[in-house]
Amino acid sequence: MAGSQYKKRKAPPKADSRPELFPAATLAFYGPDDQLATKVVVSILVSADELAPLRVRKWYSSSRDVRADPALRAELLAFLQAEGVQRVVLAERIIGCPHEEGVDYPTGEICPLCPFWASHDRWTGKPIDR
Repeated sequence: MAGSQYKKRKAPPKADSRPELFPAATLAFYGPDDQLATKVVVSILVSADELAPLRVRKWYSSSRDVRADPALRAELLAFLQAEGVQRVVLAERIIGCPHEEGVDYPTGEICPLCPFWASHDRWTGKPIDR
């Protein structure tokens, strides 16, 4: 009798494997420190199995926080809608320097324009020892 009254259920599929959740978008904010976001990068993913994004789009601002720019927000939303995005995944914080290693400064070096990130972990935002 023990256990016979309960039917064994299948585990639900992983959220990432459900096709109705794609295309998905990742949003990442970057800035010279953890307070000012001067760049946002959006990547469009078509499935959990395809790691390379279908499309990547970047927006920049030299004078204001991209998170507070209504025109940029409208453009970003239009882009997500045009791509048919079903869900958006984003980091809670600014996750690093807006400059690209190997493009804006030499590979393996610290960005000379963003000294804040030389002493802070980009994923936790907490100071690190170097």
